[in-house]
Amino acid sequence: MRKAKAMWMSVLAGTLLYAACAAADCLLPAPPSHIPDASSASEQEMLAAMRTLKQYNDDVNEYTRCLEFQQRQNHISFEDREKRRDDALSTLATVAARFNEQVRRFKAKRS
Repeated sequence: MRKAKAMWMSVLAGTLLYAACAAADCLLPAPPSHIPDASSASEQEMLAAMRTLKQYNDDVNEYTRCLEFQQRQNHISFEDREKRRDDALSTLATVAARFNEQVRRFKAKRS
């Protein structure tokens, strides 16, 4: 009996946690705080920055999926979803362009 009660409580806690997460506001991920300067960066620094940028891209994708969910649940309007999505994607594009420029410079330095 004790095992069944503990299992039931565990399922209930998991359900409540999922519901709380589903109702939570979508959190805009922070862009990477540092993009290495190609003139002084090592290959390891460039690779680490690339991994950070990939994670940021994944985080932005998750954010946009969260916005879509929030809009489907009528927690935010279509217009609000689109504005927040566009802002996030614009920031991602700006950061990616800055990083790509440093990658081009880094590769040119090595040739």
